[in-house]
Amino acid sequence: MEANLLDRIQFTFTITFHYLFPMLTMGLAPLIVIFKTLAIWKKDERWNEVARFWGKIFGITFLFGVVTGIPMEFQFGTNWAAFSKFAGGVIGQTLAMEGTFAFFLESAFVGLFLFGEKRLGQTLHWVAAFLLFLGTWLSGWFIIATNAWMQHPVGYESAPDGSVQLTSFWSLVLNKWAIFEYMHNMGGAVVVGSFAVSALGAFYVLSKRKAEYGKLFLKVGVVAGLIASIWMLFPSGDLQGRMIAAHQPVTLAAMEGLFDTREGAPLVLIGQPDMEKKRLDNAIHIPNMLSFITYQSWSAQVRGLNEFPPDQHPDNIPLLYYSFHIMVGLGTIFIGIMVLSAFWLWRGRLFDTNWLLWILMLSFPLPFIANTVGWMVAELGRQPWLVYGLFRTEHGHSPMVSGGNVLFTLLGFLGMYTILALLYIFLILRRIEHGAEEMGVETVEEGY
Repeated sequence: MEANLLDRIQFTFTITFHYLFPMLTMGLAPLIVIFKTLAIWKKDERWNEVARFWGKIFGITFLFGVVTGIPMEFQFGTNWAAFSKFAGGVIGQTLAMEGTFAFFLESAFVGLFLFGEKRLGQTLHWVAAFLLFLGTWLSGWFIIATNAWMQHPVGYESAPDGSVQLTSFWSLVLNKWAIFEYMHNMGGAVVVGSFAVSALGAFYVLSKRKAEYGKLFLKVGVVAGLIASIWMLFPSGDLQGRMIAAHQPVTLAAMEGLFDTREGAPLVLIGQPDMEKKRLDNAIHIPNMLSFITYQSWSAQVRGLNEFPPDQHPDNIPLLYYSFHIMVGLGTIFIGIMVLSAFWLWRGRLFDTNWLLWILMLSFPLPFIANTVGWMVAELGRQPWLVYGLFRTEHGHSPMVSGGNVLFTLLGFLGMYTILALLYIFLILRRIEHGAEEMGVETVEEGY
């Protein structure tokens, strides 16, 4: 197997595994601030206990995110040296800032939040929670700004040696693509955090263990989940889609399975791309809808794949197409679940509606899947480019590293990350068990 393909497989595996942890910490961070705010506002110690409970889960998850994130930085040199030589003068800025500023801010205040409550007092403890949230989301910004430059390069110039160098720092960090991608990505993280909080709340209520605290989890988780799920559709998803249509039209065509340019292009709900015959089989679609949501005109022209040279097409169109539709399908399900749950919560019936609590409890893995396939859409859609329009993926790997070396380290990562996954699950289950015991004395108040 080619070294370039193995490099891509290894990076895909390590970054997919790693991102499971930041998507949860970025989603929990604002919810912890909400818990602390409610504790101060309502003068209710139970909200402090909830904040401490989720703070410890945040801390465990943050630790595993750090452990699995370190290899990502090294792979730019070990596996993608040619890409680093080409683009290091640009992306080195944001990657360094993520490590130097955001990561240290996040690391410092997670310690203060977990261990400093008694010394800090409630107000300063809230400040620590807020700065933990700020560091977590600032870290996400620098990473997304890096990715956004690879999707839509701005603020650079070509050097005599063929590399690119940064000419405008603010163009890099305020890239319009980064703004819309950040809005969408962080909304997805909040969906993850909200579903996790809601799922555990549903578990506590159904099991009648710490049901009082389970109800508190559900109140915040469902409301936050409703807002975040709708946010993912509009405005963040809509704005991100328009950016793709404007700057990566071939990617849009592949995502939608649109082979021929159409005026009044339909929005495909279900279908299977046939790459040999260049058509979409068994399609179920909404007429004219793709033109409308993309260009706000029912008759607007949307360019199809056949209008672009084959060497500009994404490498794996079927995988991109299915990833996009899984993401959208799950996002629609999330809205349905949270709208229903919020309505039942508003009516005061959620805590007694076991079938809906079961849905909330069992659906917690789905946002992780949706976020993962969402990133697959972003990365598969950019192909065959590492830096869109400037630097192709096939030229980016390290020429001195053999396929055998990459395969050996990939197997090592598979083994090591399997052990880490088992350890993480063990620690989280222990935290759920012992955390429940720490949250006061169980009191179940009907209709609370």
